[in-house]
Amino acid sequence: MDKIVIEGGKRLSGTIPVSGAKNAALTLLPCALLTEEPLTLRNLPRLADIDGFQHLMNQFGISTAIAGSRPEDFGRVMTLQATRITSTVAPYDLVRKMRASILVLGPMLARMGEATVSLPGGCAIGNRPIDLHLKVLEALGAQIEMAAGYVKAVAPDGGLPGGRFSFPVVSVGATENALMTAVLCNGTSHLHNAAREPEIVDLCNLLVAMGGQIEGIGTSDLTIHGVPRLHGATYMVMPDRIEAGSYACAAAITGGDVMLKGARIEDMEATVQALRDAGVLVEERPGGLYVAAEGKLRPVTLSTAPFPGFATDMQAQLMALLCKAEGSSVLTETIFENRYMHVPELNRMGARIETKGRTAIVHGVDKMHGAEVMATDLRASMSLVIAGLAAEGETRVHRLYHLDRGYERLEEKLALLGAQIERIGGD
Repeated sequence: MDKIVIEGGKRLSGTIPVSGAKNAALTLLPCALLTEEPLTLRNLPRLADIDGFQHLMNQFGISTAIAGSRPEDFGRVMTLQATRITSTVAPYDLVRKMRASILVLGPMLARMGEATVSLPGGCAIGNRPIDLHLKVLEALGAQIEMAAGYVKAVAPDGGLPGGRFSFPVVSVGATENALMTAVLCNGTSHLHNAAREPEIVDLCNLLVAMGGQIEGIGTSDLTIHGVPRLHGATYMVMPDRIEAGSYACAAAITGGDVMLKGARIEDMEATVQALRDAGVLVEERPGGLYVAAEGKLRPVTLSTAPFPGFATDMQAQLMALLCKAEGSSVLTETIFENRYMHVPELNRMGARIETKGRTAIVHGVDKMHGAEVMATDLRASMSLVIAGLAAEGETRVHRLYHLDRGYERLEEKLALLGAQIERIGGD
């Protein structure tokens, strides 16, 4: 199995392109199910999850074509066309490794009147039930059955009528599934306490570009007027705010300065504020964000929260950065109950982190040292890389399939900034 080997202590400096957002791309791809016409997505990141979702779409009989990209380029252009859907079943073998597969349930139901999807997999970061996905689809008129590890959704004769649903807690995935379903309902649907992450806005913008009618984009109250059909479109995937924040942490922990080409401050204001609170310079400049260390790092106290709060997907990376702060930081994880699996690995590298339930206390240290560490989930993997960049000596990060799910050619990008990093084959 491959591993990443990092020789720490190299100051990062230069310009790095921010890839298309993984979490947005995995929501935009299933929109191809909603129309017979071609959907072209630009700036798709080269990631294992994207490849897995492409295979899932092929399973439904959807043609996919890659064009206009070279192996040395970051990002791809993909055209999907669902002229004829040959299967409405998302099988276990394709779904089990990727939680985002549940996002085919709504659009398939809306287009075909039925959909059967295996219960999804993904990172083991805590309890991530799909009950809200099912409840909102029922509110839009679907009949739901569960058996043998599969969910089957069926529309009534004449199609889904649409409806009203108030989310008891904010759910990004359930909001996305509801939006892709409601655009083809017969009537008007209202979603209250909907998620409003930038990736939700990106999805709404694509659906509108395809002919959907959505009011309240960017707010927690969405009104969707169903239309008889959608048409094709060409759309640019938004830049990845989590990748941008991750590389910002990498630049800061090494005392470096990096231009994040394509990053948008409006998508990541909570991350930017946390970095500034920690003593990192973050400036909006033409074409992206400039990040530079400004001396000693300061401790920070914050909690994760739905957008516009501090993203849970940035918690592990910020924790790695705060390992080098002067003083003790307090991080509280409010989204997932099992998202501190990177803590023992960081402590192996000389960090001093205590956990008490959902709270982690990070006592800053002067030095960290390289070690053999094991990635446990996607964002935890990146926290180990960030720590390794600042540690003395050599760090080896194992189980790279987590990283490959969410960071496009990570070692190549970091090498562009001067990191001494390479991927080597396993035994």
